[in-house]
Amino acid sequence: MKVLRSVFVLCIVVLLAVGLSAAAQQRDGAQRGERGGGGQGRGGGRGPQAPPLVMTTTSFEDGGIIPAKYAGQMGVSPELKWTQVPMGTQSLALIMHDPDVALGGNPLDVTHWMIWNIPGTSTGLAEGVAQGAELPDGSRQVSLRSNGYMGPGAPATAPYHHYTFELYALDTKLDVPAGTPQEAANTRAALLKAMEGHIRGKAVIVGRYHQ
Repeated sequence: MKVLRSVFVLCIVVLLAVGLSAAAQQRDGAQRGERGGGGQGRGGGRGPQAPPLVMTTTSFEDGGIIPAKYAGQMGVSPELKWTQVPMGTQSLALIMHDPDVALGGNPLDVTHWMIWNIPGTSTGLAEGVAQGAELPDGSRQVSLRSNGYMGPGAPATAPYHHYTFELYALDTKLDVPAGTPQEAANTRAALLKAMEGHIRGKAVIVGRYHQ
């Protein structure tokens, strides 16, 4: 009986020791996870995320109707502002296009305005940006009709078209010439190609229009 009692006590001691060791390992692992944050659990060690780039305009509501002032060949470009530009931004690029039009049966749509190499320190574009392939601040621009803004022009018989303004924050300036309006499609392709790997943020505004 004494032998059996001794064996029983020894088993209890071993089990307690194993349990205490497992608990200690679990506690140490949790502490390492809190310090390192390298696991897949909550937090993930990512830290705080940078706020997104934001673009706004007082010319029309996002998703609303674009006033006639900004439409057609005589229209002026709307005022645009942006905030929360990511750190490291060297330049900004804006592309305005009409995705509701397919050209020649292809997925290409109408390029209404491209302006790039906008200084990274800028906070927006004033209403009525001047025409010209290159502006005093180094920005370059072109559209399907001119070296400058081309306003919306969807006919009255068509449904509302969704004119999309896409703003990109870039960590570099782009060595893309403005080119001519006849080359606008090629310039847009070159611009998108040059932006690859350099986009730090993006913001979008959409305005609707038909005559």
